[in-house]
Amino acid sequence: MSDRTQSTSQSATTPALAPPLEVADLRVSIGGVELLHGISFSLAPGERLGFIGGSGSGKTLTALAVAGLLPEHASVQGSIRLGETELVGMPDAELASLRGDRIGMVFQEPKTALNPLHRLGRQMTEALALHYSLTRVERRAAALRLASRVGLKDPERMVRAYPHEVSGGQRQRAAIAAAISARPGLLLADEPTTALDVTVQKGVLRLFRELTEGDDTSLVFITHDLAVMAEVAERVLVFDGGNVIEQGTVGQILESPSHSITRALIRAAGGDS
Repeated sequence: MSDRTQSTSQSATTPALAPPLEVADLRVSIGGVELLHGISFSLAPGERLGFIGGSGSGKTLTALAVAGLLPEHASVQGSIRLGETELVGMPDAELASLRGDRIGMVFQEPKTALNPLHRLGRQMTEALALHYSLTRVERRAAALRLASRVGLKDPERMVRAYPHEVSGGQRQRAAIAAAISARPGLLLADEPTTALDVTVQKGVLRLFRELTEGDDTSLVFITHDLAVMAEVAERVLVFDGGNVIEQGTVGQILESPSHSITRALIRAAGGDS
């Protein structure tokens, strides 16, 4: 392997220094109806921030706004700053260029996120190939390294496999590999363990923690399950009705919740009220 191949392949699996994220008074309206009502929060380099709340609470909509993936007819007001870059009002083509490169996203269901017609190795390196000039050999080397990094056993077999040939947990790990391939500083994970059994879920949660070690990649982790949140997040925002109703460290939220919605989430998770 050439020096260039080694360098490019290694960089594909080593997160870059994460720019801080700053969201201020974010308001999103669709069809004339305001769905997010002034969301504000910040995310430090290397921090793991949890979004929790019920269906329709606004947590996923907030992440989609950050990723620039809202519907065309959505109206966005406020500020979303990724480092020194203001995302609100940015043309769609420029937003698209940030995805994969500076923002990675992992969705709930990898079966729909992955293309059934393409091998996993190709999909793991699509963003990487888009942002870097790689030879075929370099791209394959990067796919193997990514497969190893996300804990896929037998990387040689995995990069050749199609999505239907592997388990749900393996598909999710491949989707995570695709999201981190171009070394984004910000990783958004929307309910990424919901479709997984408990044993596989724990392994994937451990992987998310490992990916953010060393103050390199910042994580926004979205879930409706406070028990899952406690496994991965350091700080939590509780959403309800398009508002952030409470926020604090995981310990603060679990031990001293101030809102009835938060207390209900804790009861649902089997904790104290």
